[in-house]
Amino acid sequence: MGISRAARGGDIVSSNVTLHAEIRADEAPWPSPAKAWWIMAVFFLAGMLSYTDRFILSLLVDPIKAELHVTDTQVSLLQGLAFALIYSFAGLPLGRFADILPRRAVIIAGVAVWSVATAACGLAQNFGQLFAARVAVGIGEAALAPAAVSIITDLFPVNRRGAAFGVFLMGMAIGSGASIMSGGLLLQSALGGAFHGLPIIGALAPWRQVLVLLCAPGGLVVAALFSFDEPKRRGALHAGPAPLKDVIGIFWKLSPVLLPLYVAVALASAGDFSLQTWLPSVLRRKFGVSPGEIGATLGLLSMVTGAAGSVLGGLISDGTVKYGVRNRILAALIVMVLGLGGALVAFAGDSAMALVLFTVWMSAAAISEAIGITLVQEIVPNEGRGVAAALVSFFNMIIGLGVGTTLTAVFTDSVYRDPRAVDLSITTVTLPAGLLAVVLYALARWQARKLPSES
Repeated sequence: MGISRAARGGDIVSSNVTLHAEIRADEAPWPSPAKAWWIMAVFFLAGMLSYTDRFILSLLVDPIKAELHVTDTQVSLLQGLAFALIYSFAGLPLGRFADILPRRAVIIAGVAVWSVATAACGLAQNFGQLFAARVAVGIGEAALAPAAVSIITDLFPVNRRGAAFGVFLMGMAIGSGASIMSGGLLLQSALGGAFHGLPIIGALAPWRQVLVLLCAPGGLVVAALFSFDEPKRRGALHAGPAPLKDVIGIFWKLSPVLLPLYVAVALASAGDFSLQTWLPSVLRRKFGVSPGEIGATLGLLSMVTGAAGSVLGGLISDGTVKYGVRNRILAALIVMVLGLGGALVAFAGDSAMALVLFTVWMSAAAISEAIGITLVQEIVPNEGRGVAAALVSFFNMIIGLGVGTTLTAVFTDSVYRDPRAVDLSITTVTLPAGLLAVVLYALARWQARKLPSES
């Protein structure tokens, strides 16, 4: 990949848009590995905490319902579709903020907001207050990924960047499982009276104590964020913040490559949502697995496949840098093809086979998503990287949650009309999503031939 050269007729992008993979003569050397990986460690912890705070409510549903007299539907809004919509749409302006404001400051503000808002959830006296606090959690968390991803591109050269993205994504993957583990430990301690002697917190109900105590790690992450200076932006096309119309123009010119990449990653995520949300029901309804076994086995598999897949995808992305964008997209496509068999949950004869198929899909999807996300950040110049990361979250939430979680339930309730057919619903949703993702990766690869770096 080289410095941009004059675009020829029919090229997707103009001569001033390139992959910015090389250091310019007037730019400072890359940060030292020690500094870069310290920042990555902080981002890893921030990502893990964001997912812990996001999913912790799933462990506290029953006591919240009992005390605040809310319904299952209201709880689903707090942790499902409403949260996803807030997170998705808030991420777009926050992505723009990451492109024009100090990115570290954006992250600090986001961590502070979601941490305080998590504590506010624990102090809520009714559904309205709890909903407002969850809105604030969603807005705060939406600030992290765009700014962090933009900073990561300025910490590592292109042949080391994928591994860094994998580590960041690994923190989020671990966080979703950690929410159950840490939340369970805190709740058990609270039920045992471990926090009764604390001021203010000691008088609260156990579920409230858990949410208020989760504010503390946010303070530690904020302190860690103050331990480093923001790295200088690299590969910018403008001396200062780019006008919004120029950023829109960049995305428009790159859309033939970016749009299929975004949707392919989101469709892989749809399979993730479908399997993670509904496979527990398959194991329980069809194979009679106990809730305790489901939580232990599926929780561990989810963390391992998400973490290992994210890192492996980053390493594959790094290892294929010299082969160009098109062949790196081909790597994501091949991995996705290999993962399609994981969608065939409807044909699993026992719980062990269902878990094997879950592992196949989740591993392949995590690898392909890591490659796709890394490529998006390399294709887009610095001025738009925050927005580029926000758009990944936007598509993943809208398509991933909407198709993966909701459409699977629709098939079970309205098409197959049998709660035991949820495995068939998963396959009905996940297999076409995976096949379409493969087609879109192929389309993105075909369009990428017009990129200046590929010509």
